[in-house]
Amino acid sequence: MRRLILPVLSLQALVCTAHAQTQPSSASEPVVLGNMEVTAAAERADGPVEGYRAARSASATRTDTAIHDIPQAISVVPAQVVEDIGATRLEDALDYAGGVERGNNFGGQGLTEFLVRGFSSQEFYRNGFAVNRGYPNMPDAATLERIEVLRGPASMLYGRGDPGGTFNIVSKQPQAEQRTVLGTQFSTEGLRRGTLDTTGALDEEAEFTYRLNLVAEGSDSFRDHVESERYNVAPVLRWELSDVTAIILEGDYLHNRHPLDRGVTRYAGQQGELPRDRFLGEESAGKFTNENATTQLRIEHLLNDQWTLRGGVQYLDGSLEGGAVENNGLAADGRTVGRNYSERWLEWSDIATQANLEGHFDALGFAHTLLAGVEYDDFHYESRIDRSAAGVGAFPLDIYDPVYGQPLPALTRTTTFDDEDLKTYALYLQDQVELTERLALQLGARLERFEQTYTNRLSASGSWDQAHTAVSPRIGVIYDLTESLAVYANTARSFKPNRGADRNSQSFDPEEGVAYETGIKYELPEHDLSITAAVFHITKENVLTTDPLDSNYQIAAGEVRSRGFDISVAGNITPQWRVIGGYAYVDAEVTESNAASLPVGSRLANVPQHSFNLLDTYEFDNGALDGLGVGVGLKHVGSRKGSTSATAFDMDAYTVVDLLAYYPLTDKVRLNLNLDNLFDEEYYERAWGSIWAYPGEPRTLQAGISVEL
Repeated sequence: MRRLILPVLSLQALVCTAHAQTQPSSASEPVVLGNMEVTAAAERADGPVEGYRAARSASATRTDTAIHDIPQAISVVPAQVVEDIGATRLEDALDYAGGVERGNNFGGQGLTEFLVRGFSSQEFYRNGFAVNRGYPNMPDAATLERIEVLRGPASMLYGRGDPGGTFNIVSKQPQAEQRTVLGTQFSTEGLRRGTLDTTGALDEEAEFTYRLNLVAEGSDSFRDHVESERYNVAPVLRWELSDVTAIILEGDYLHNRHPLDRGVTRYAGQQGELPRDRFLGEESAGKFTNENATTQLRIEHLLNDQWTLRGGVQYLDGSLEGGAVENNGLAADGRTVGRNYSERWLEWSDIATQANLEGHFDALGFAHTLLAGVEYDDFHYESRIDRSAAGVGAFPLDIYDPVYGQPLPALTRTTTFDDEDLKTYALYLQDQVELTERLALQLGARLERFEQTYTNRLSASGSWDQAHTAVSPRIGVIYDLTESLAVYANTARSFKPNRGADRNSQSFDPEEGVAYETGIKYELPEHDLSITAAVFHITKENVLTTDPLDSNYQIAAGEVRSRGFDISVAGNITPQWRVIGGYAYVDAEVTESNAASLPVGSRLANVPQHSFNLLDTYEFDNGALDGLGVGVGLKHVGSRKGSTSATAFDMDAYTVVDLLAYYPLTDKVRLNLNLDNLFDEEYYERAWGSIWAYPGEPRTLQAGISVEL
């Protein structure tokens, strides 16, 4: 299996010990206990979080910085939330990040696309390395230590991306103390899942530590004829080469098999909506097999008390292949769709290297945290799609009374056969300056050159290459009004290369975005609670729209704008009472367009104006209920458009209520019970294209047990 090759990232785990001193005594003298000093383990930006509230982040600055001191809205979803809600996928945890909406998942394949502040984001990171290249399957929840959502452009530190925001996954890292946990989960919708999480030291001095996460899963579905399987292997090895040098080797291999299932159709001319379990493909078409491997090698070296050098390399590759049945269109009767059989062969690989120098020093009377970095990335992607005949009359199916089992039609045409190579070279510089005890400044800029080659193997005239240089600046300022309340403001730019060519076989300039944000950060130390509220205004240019002279092509003539307000909250209000969630108001629409199909004022697809989520849990700490935890999760998503177009269908607002409970039978055994969608709400969680909507899961009971060996 060639794909189990390299993912790592990195930093260190800090182990704090408690020291107790006792004075010797004779039997005739009273026992006198010496003072006992207990030092709690301090939170690190790359380590575990106590409860629901994180205090530090490395994702927003690539330095370990207190979240309260960063002039940007940041939400952190820790592993405790993942465990409490019984999450199996990354998206389950992101539901409680506040203002993060679900986008296209590529027909149930788990493509990781989310919307932050109105803009779709496919670029995200794992320990600081980009991992969502190609068509990888969604990361498994079993490997998540924390997820850090960054709102606003992140191009200054990470390069190409959308201006709404992104997120960085911090994976579970080795611990010196031996610990092994076995887990299993079952649900009324056919989930069958087993997990293993083991960590410890390989030698007495704990110079070599390891962690291994394993997942095996098979699942039915509330969708007819949709079954899947999933396997995940994620090993991590850490070597403390010396007191000042550490090396981390980390891998993540994921195998997933799932049929292409885009959901239910929402044609304007169909007779009515379909039930949420209706499948419009064919079992005989088989499943897509998605293989992904990520390997990272990271090194951290302390040059001296002031300077630290971090570097790493990541190699990832993957493939997606298999057969599927897809729609050609709706017949005049409003109930019969034409379909085609297709087979896909998609492969991709990416190698990325990075090095960062971090320094802490005083200069010109100010305290500085300086970061200088260089990066290189080489992404390669190949694809081929073969299909059977098109047309409304081909391979028909009555969507209201489907009869499955027709022989699959022969493949007669190749609709996609291309490859792309994208190389980027970047350097960036960032300075965090303490101007006074209350006032801090963050400023930085990134210079990046990308070289892009696109080869269309069906038409030589459709091939092209281009090169661009992008400068992505960022500046932010934060001021402490009191010890608990701070105000901040920032502005930043983003860029992202566009794919494809226009009708003259010319490439497109990259998308460019600019964002403005101002907000407050408020902390209540006595309740271990933090609140961040922000208003924002974002525009993005060079958005591709349909060519008014030839609808088979696109032109870069569009501009979209998003503005609004969001608030996030996270805290351990008492040792027993924890909360996390947020609210967002987003007004996102098209502001410039040359296409009649995309008029100015069109709302952006999958973006609700209002969304709200909150997870509230309480754990009893005495009496007969000692250790019992109960909680409720509330998720409200406002009405949305199914596509960004003049003829977009509407998706109604919905509210889902989830219940959870857990109980430790012993110090080593914990039971979990989750009841999702308590009131069996029927809703659409996302849409794709102009006709597809994916239904949300019905009421589902999930039970789990974990055993520490």
